[in-house]
Amino acid sequence: MSLTRVQSFCVSLDGFGTGEGQSHEAPFGHAGDRLHEWMFATRQWRGTGGTGGVDDAFVQLHDPGVGAEIMGAGKFGHPGWHDDPEWKGAWGPNPPFHTPTFILTHHPRSSIEMEGGTTYHFVDASPAEALDMAREAANGKDVRIGGGPTVIRDFLAAGLIDHMHLVVVPILLGRGVRLWDGLEGLEGNYEVESVSSPSGVTHVTFTRAGL
Repeated sequence: MSLTRVQSFCVSLDGFGTGEGQSHEAPFGHAGDRLHEWMFATRQWRGTGGTGGVDDAFVQLHDPGVGAEIMGAGKFGHPGWHDDPEWKGAWGPNPPFHTPTFILTHHPRSSIEMEGGTTYHFVDASPAEALDMAREAANGKDVRIGGGPTVIRDFLAAGLIDHMHLVVVPILLGRGVRLWDGLEGLEGNYEVESVSSPSGVTHVTFTRAGL
């Protein structure tokens, strides 16, 4: 069965999925790379010399079985990118998605075909509408909700996430964009498990009850 899932989305101890002050030079604002340092150290990310263990095992689950991705405008680029008709995303000429990728934006534009199998589609749509498009493009595979926190929160609020892997990173950001606002009692709809890592992060999985 095709699932709608979140993989390796990182939040601080105080629930922020990105920092304040995002810009072209600082995609995660004042958070910098601190939410993702655990990931950058893994063997899956670095290759030779990276760490194994639970962190590496979770990173390996990021791509298999994914046939399409949905992301917000803030993950695609810095604030104001839509004013630049030549902007092709923050991920370089060969983005890491390798699937049809749907960008939720109030500024739609023509699709962009990138190297490596990624094609960006720009849609002004509700979570349910975007998910219908992505499922059709995924051809029976899973749809990954890539973030940022506002997009994931909207999909959770709409009851559209089947499985979610969050990584709680032991830092306090104090400001930025929070994930959990307005989602009180969400855990009641999921089976929740957690695994602590020697790196200091905690992997928390939410699996829809009955799956």
